Amino acid sequence: MSSLPHRIARWANRNMPKREELEHNRWVGPFARRPELWRFTRRSVPRGVAVGLLVGIFALIPGIQIVGAALMCVPSRGNIPIAALMTFLSNPATTPLILAASIWLGNRLGFHADVTTFNALMERGASLREWAYWLLSDAAPAMLLGLFVISVIAAAIGYLISSFGWTWWIKHKRKVALERIRLERGEG
Repeated sequence: MSSLPHRIARWANRNMPKREELEHNRWVGPFARRPELWRFTRRSVPRGVAVGLLVGIFALIPGIQIVGAALMCVPSRGNIPIAALMTFLSNPATTPLILAASIWLGNRLGFHADVTTFNALMERGASLREWAYWLLSDAAPAMLLGLFVISVIAAAIGYLISSFGWTWWIKHKRKVALERIRLERGEG
């Protein structure tokens, strides 16, 4: 049985968009030809994680998330595949929770959005028109501010965790390699 990091890496490798696939996208194609945006380095991976979380949580529109994350990776020199993968953390299962938390946070920060109306719209499967009407009320500022705060905090936490994780992984690989060398020399 393989370890969790190996399973995650295999899953990511299967599901991450490939550079060749993105080269055909008219928005991302020009950036797919820049190899530095596809390398996995100690600086590009945490940047990609942060960009993916920032865009993935704030945008919440599936097609916009990956393209937005790829475009933001250019000036930040983040890893595009990691950024695209991180946008999937906001999915149909997590989006209602993210929206409810952002509305709650926006209310705490001084705006007013009626959470009970939000819950009622969710429960009855409201039409797009009803959602638009609700968003055009005073709910939009609360939700947008909450989304902004949550996405910035998630991006910062993701950056730190991936940076420390990357450092741990490199140290672990070096330790295993040194152990292997010691065993081969008969020093173990």
